[in-house]
Amino acid sequence: MRELGLYLLFLLFIIIIIPILLLIGGPSDTKYKNRVIEEDLNKEKIIKVYNINTKEVEEIELDEYIKGVVAAEMPAAFEIEALKAQAVAARTYAIYHLEKFKNGHPDHPEAPLCTGIHCQAWLSKDELIKLHSENWMKEYWPKIEQAVDSTRGLIITYNGKPIEPLFHSTSGGMTEDSEAVFASKLPYLRSVPSPYEDGAPKLREVVKMTVDEFISKIKSKYPNVKLTKNNLQQKIKLIERSHSGRVMKIMIDGKIVSGREIRGLFNLNSTNFKIMLRKNGSIEIETVGYGHGVGMSQWGANGMAKKGSTFKEILKHYYTGVEIKKIY
Repeated sequence: MRELGLYLLFLLFIIIIIPILLLIGGPSDTKYKNRVIEEDLNKEKIIKVYNINTKEVEEIELDEYIKGVVAAEMPAAFEIEALKAQAVAARTYAIYHLEKFKNGHPDHPEAPLCTGIHCQAWLSKDELIKLHSENWMKEYWPKIEQAVDSTRGLIITYNGKPIEPLFHSTSGGMTEDSEAVFASKLPYLRSVPSPYEDGAPKLREVVKMTVDEFISKIKSKYPNVKLTKNNLQQKIKLIERSHSGRVMKIMIDGKIVSGREIRGLFNLNSTNFKIMLRKNGSIEIETVGYGHGVGMSQWGANGMAKKGSTFKEILKHYYTGVEIKKIY
């Protein structure tokens, strides 16, 4: 009987215990699995980027690409928390495009991203040295690396999905709702105050010209309007501004024209402008802010960083209702 009992225990071990151990794995097996997962999470992601200068596709490690974007898009002398905010925004923008344009962007089918401002600007180390200097690289490149490396894997999400984190240089005191500038209304691109932009080089600017130059420019785009030196004040009327102060519509001799069209025609810094006829017969167009005004103001972000805000606080201020999540 004893031999039978031992035989039954042996069969129990073979048939039941060993399969269970193989299924769940022992301590060393669990450690191995965790190590593999960790390696997968930290594996360098190589992305394709269309270089607008060489007309070729470059394969770049994602965070190295982000460093080149931060260096190209934001002054490296900015506060480190502002640079971190830019790094997370740039990474989010890249992830958003990689998911949306898996088979290539319509404007550059070879890759989902490009190196121009059509996507987000990117510069290689060699280009940065040519643009600045070797000393600039020694002083600022470690700071850019710190901003990117310390935020590794972090992106901005809304309802669990990466957002399209638009940004611009200077808002002029308040950012703009997305639908006032672009086609779609996005819940995370809402107008918010941006009070700390003092020192921004293009916070305010005045473009001066003669009345003849002004009229000539208008007629080059709208040849049928009847403008003269004597009827400007009667023929040009402001129709609508957004609540942030940007010009939405202007009427020129009965023709409705958007503020974006006037901005492009006169190469203005923003759509927040005033057209003034001076007594000496000249025209002055005063602008406030620089860029489209949607999303994060870079100079505003730097101002917030100077006031002690963290990069997460900056991002959650400029992008409404978002979360910062680590994806690798």
